[in-house]
Formats: sequence, structure tokens, C-alpha cells
Amino acid sequence: MKAFLLAAGKGTRLRPITDQIPKCLLPIQGKPLLKIWLEHLARYGVEEVLINTHHLADQIRAFVQNNRDGMPQIRLAHESVLLGSGGTVRANRDFVAQDEDFFIIYADNLTDLQLSDMLRYHRQHGGILTMGLFESPTPEACGIAEIDPKGKDRGLIVSFEEKPKKPNGSLANAGIYVASQQIFDFFPTEQIRTASPLDFGHHLLPKLVGYMYGYVLDSFLMDIGTFENYELAQRIWSNRA
Repeated sequence: MKAFLLAAGKGTRLRPITDQIPKCLLPIQGKPLLKIWLEHLARYGVEEVLINTHHLADQIRAFVQNNRDGMPQIRLAHESVLLGSGGTVRANRDFVAQDEDFFIIYADNLTDLQLSDMLRYHRQHGGILTMGLFESPTPEACGIAEIDPKGKDRGLIVSFEEKPKKPNGSLANAGIYVASQQIFDFFPTEQIRTASPLDFGHHLLPKLVGYMYGYVLDSFLMDIGTFENYELAQRIWSNRA
């Protein structure tokens, strides 16, 4: 099993801390977030991980060189210009060319999600993508999905909108996906042709409505991209590490 671990963001909301340390290396209870993720992926049988880099890439490269024991095999994909979440996956399609399905994960999340359960669900429903979902108290700031709760395809996502002004619900994109190879058929040609950044929420997920399923998380999940959440994580994660 393989995983894309998207870690190239600049972490602008956490400046000035992230002027010196890339967001994915920020310590949670003394352990870098990236190490937490790599250990978690290894625990669930992920053998190879592609990590994209951009901001302060030398620090991430040094971290990987010094933290190989017990970790999945790691491939670094440096982006001199950010490609966007979807652009990274599209540009590194060869990484998963021989895999029926694979994980795509935003590395600025902190979670104890049982990845094996999500993978099992993905393989049962047979859709192109499984999107991790959580109940958001601020749906207007998230990508919001609506799932079919009663129909034949229970769990099928029947609408998706990135940061809607008037949300229809509160089930939000958790930034954790399981994807099948058919996802590459849905990448928009305009972004590929013009080499523009390709974002999952804006450019790809709306095209997958009717082909993707929602997996509502019953586990801990926190985006550490703000000072408030980062400070909160320092207080509560120790019981879960």
C-alpha cells in the first residue's frame, strides 16, 4: 500500500513560527507531526510514502535522512512552484501506477484514524474515491459534502462545494482520501494544459460527485493550521500518542 502525504504548504497562518520551521515538522508533544504521520502509516501497513516539499525543503530532507528506521520507504518530490493538492498527485502518477488504490493525506491533520477500516470501506463500495468526513462547527470554511443516507448507494456523495457561503450541511472534507486508479480520468484538462495549480476541493472533487463515497470519521481529528488548534493539540494529544 502507498500514500501521498501532502506537506508542501507554507503554513502562513502559523507565521512567524513557520518562517523557521516547516509546518509538517512542528512538534506535537515533542514529536514532529511528520513523524507522527509516518509512524501511523507504517502501523497500518503503508510501505511507501511520497512527500511533496517546497517551503524549507532542506529541513524535511534532513529529517527524512535521519528518521528511516521503522518508517515506510520515502520518496521526496520537490516543487519549485507549488502544484496544488491535486497537481502533486497528477504530477507523480507514476508513483502509484501499479497500485489498485492508495491513500492521499493532508499532512497538517492530526488524527488517530484507523486507516484499515477506511480502506476496507473503500474496497467494499467500489467507488473511485472515499473521502473522510467530519462534523464541522464552521462549515462555511470547509469543503462540504452531502451524502445519500437512504438510497441504494448509501454513503454516496451527491453534492460537494468548497467553502460554500450558504452550506447545506456540516459534513466536511477531512483531507484524508482513499483513491482508485480511475481518479486520474477526472483530472481537469485545463489545469494540466496550462500548468496551473490544481486543487482537489475546487477542481477535482466536484467532478467526482456520484462517483465518490463519504466515510464519517469517529476518531480524533484536528487541523493544526492555526495557533489555537496547535496550542490545543499540545494539551490533548499526549493521551492519544
